[in-house]
Amino acid sequence: MIPLHTGSHLLNRLSIILPAKNEAPALAALLPRLRTAHPEAEIIVVDDGSTDDTRGVCSSSGVECLSSPYSMGNGAAIKRGARAATGDILVFMDGDGQHDPADIKRLLDQLDRGYDMVVGARGWGSQAGVGRGLANTLYNWLATRMTGHQIADLTSGFRAVRADKFREFLHLLPNGFSYPTTSTMAFFRSAYPVAYVPIKAAQRVGKSHIRPLRDGLRFLLIIFKIATLYSPLKLFVPASVVFFLLGCANYAYTLIAYHRLTNMSTLLWSAAVIVFLIGLISEQITGLTYRRDK
Repeated sequence: MIPLHTGSHLLNRLSIILPAKNEAPALAALLPRLRTAHPEAEIIVVDDGSTDDTRGVCSSSGVECLSSPYSMGNGAAIKRGARAATGDILVFMDGDGQHDPADIKRLLDQLDRGYDMVVGARGWGSQAGVGRGLANTLYNWLATRMTGHQIADLTSGFRAVRADKFREFLHLLPNGFSYPTTSTMAFFRSAYPVAYVPIKAAQRVGKSHIRPLRDGLRFLLIIFKIATLYSPLKLFVPASVVFFLLGCANYAYTLIAYHRLTNMSTLLWSAAVIVFLIGLISEQITGLTYRRDK
């Protein structure tokens, strides 16, 4: 095991994990830079069912490649890489050339200051289009309101984490594109400190695997996942209140217009109670999900 010095602490081996699907041209330029910047690190490329020469590029660069016979998703690649890595510190970065290997040291410096996860936060100029930028801004705002902590970039795939902490939540991570959201909210929920370091993401090499129409609906579900991962009552209580107020408004209208209570008001009040009770149950389930027995 090769030791890695960062700041005043002695850390064990660093593992850099890159999920990749048909990113051979980008990896050909990126892997030598990574090896030069961090010659002591374990570098793992998780080939998510690529049909190009990803394995050949890794072999020529002396980098370990975990290949899948078919595509399982970005999150699945992250989980496979995290299980295979031997380092105490894991760095995740995209294999499409957007992330600068020189920024890894900045992330590690923050870990050395006591954080358990450090995320490379992209500015507006690094967003892949106006639509993606607006969506990420919405996610960041909502997550900040939910957690009470300032979240600069909820969906960034460039992050450094302590391996033992990250592996606690592997069972929660989806196989798709929202692993950054899930892992960030899990760390906040478990009171593991998270820091953000501003970075500038370059233009990706090749074509993005995210399809706006198909994955846009999936990313929309992230909004609900944020709430249910962190504090379900913050989602269910407002919804319950809305149903209750609608029931009151309908009752007031029918009382004035028809001098009676209608079934609609009763239905809306019943919905308010049911939604609230579902929120209570969800809160208990969430608490059990994050409980760790020593």
